[in-house]
Amino acid sequence: MYRNIYLKRGKEESLRRFHPWIFSGAIQRSDEGIAEGDIVRVLSSDGMFLAVGHYQIGSISVRVLSFRDITIDHEFWTSRLASALEVRRSLGIADSDDNNTYRLVHGEGDNLPGLVIDCYGKTAVMQAHSVGMHVCRMDVCAALVEVMQDRIENVYYKSETTLPFKADLGQQNSFIHGGSDENTTKENGLLFHVDWLKGQKTGFFVDQRENRLLLEKYSKGKSVLNMFCYTGGFSVYAMRGGATLVHSVDSSAKAIELTNANVDLNFAGDKRHEAFCEDAFKFLDANEGKYDLIILDPPAFAKHRGALHNALKGYTRLNVKGFEKIKSGGILFTFSCSQVVTKDNFRNAVFTAAAQAGRKVRILHQLHQPADHPINIYHPEGEYLKGLVLYVE
Repeated sequence: MYRNIYLKRGKEESLRRFHPWIFSGAIQRSDEGIAEGDIVRVLSSDGMFLAVGHYQIGSISVRVLSFRDITIDHEFWTSRLASALEVRRSLGIADSDDNNTYRLVHGEGDNLPGLVIDCYGKTAVMQAHSVGMHVCRMDVCAALVEVMQDRIENVYYKSETTLPFKADLGQQNSFIHGGSDENTTKENGLLFHVDWLKGQKTGFFVDQRENRLLLEKYSKGKSVLNMFCYTGGFSVYAMRGGATLVHSVDSSAKAIELTNANVDLNFAGDKRHEAFCEDAFKFLDANEGKYDLIILDPPAFAKHRGALHNALKGYTRLNVKGFEKIKSGGILFTFSCSQVVTKDNFRNAVFTAAAQAGRKVRILHQLHQPADHPINIYHPEGEYLKGLVLYVE
């Protein structure tokens, strides 16, 4: 039997609206002996059952696994994972001849808060963002192997940098099922090396798949600059789209190495591409009006709400540079992956940048995360990726 946590009077309203987080300030008292990562039952102040979830020390004290009074067992994990797989199959993302790169589990969006699973060919990369999911990792892995059947052969657990530092779990990244050196995956018919061992996130930015495909359609006959290129995803799509020149820029030498490897994988010996290991602002300052199409896809500028003001200043400054350097009639793809930056925040920052640069700008597309990164309608915080495609005169 799970231990209980009791909420203060009136603090159960968000749970009755199915929001999957319980904040520490809502808790009145707890049973003795609850350890970080334990599964707990959440009760109202008068003892009525509300939810069951993972307990964690910190601002978010409970991440809800179910609003029914159930046991979190093998059947629970297989049911949730099977549901997640069926969504991807119905979307045509899983079991596709053209694509074996997709997100299978997107935390709260798949009713599994604290868990991310990305599939790269025969390898699933699993990432825990809560102590509770770390504690349950082998149960999740067993259910994952059962549900995915022959779709995967390996499960790589990569949570060193995503688990709470203060939990001091001593976690090391490793295969927890199978094991393979094969790291080539297919996305919309293009091939990519995925560095799940040392790369950012799970090794590849799966969430830009559809936006890369859109960029391809705009690339024909254009000179393209891909800033913050990481693995060179946008660069490879631009080349397939018929770009006349593609420059990839990142301050990380490892990212440049990955980009060059991915370009060679698809367009070996193609002289249209060149990569530069350089600071973004220095590179933009040195290249005046050279590009027809620019992609600005920086890492998150704000990890928490306290950094929001500085993040918005950063987005404005970066986009001013983009507007200043793009040719008249150019196309700018600009993004924010900061969760605390709303669509309106980001749009206002870009609007300010356009005004400061003195350019006429039209919005062609408003972009967001793809369907395999679903947003739980009761958890709007799950919407994190936002982007604009702009026509610049």
